[in-house]
Amino acid sequence: MRKNKKKLLKIEKVLIKLTVILLILFPVSIVLSKAALSNVNLEVEKLKRNITIQKNTNESLTMKVNELKSLANVDLVAESEGLSYNSNNIIVISNN
Repeated sequence: MRKNKKKLLKIEKVLIKLTVILLILFPVSIVLSKAALSNVNLEVEKLKRNITIQKNTNESLTMKVNELKSLANVDLVAESEGLSYNSNNIIVISNN
């Protein structure tokens, strides 16, 4: 009795190799893409934290600017420099 060995065609061999390669590469590509996504999410969280810190800093500096430009502070600085407020020196010019 003779056993019939069926030879695979060349295209069948190529298809089998391609299938094996895809079965290996597909899970690897999923893991790599999830790792990249995780890194991007970490960067986003760092940027959000930096934005929050910068907003708090900006708010604090805005409050300081408003405090320094207040009329009371201007009067204090003027008095410390020897200047005084004299309403008689104010001239109003109108375009009539």
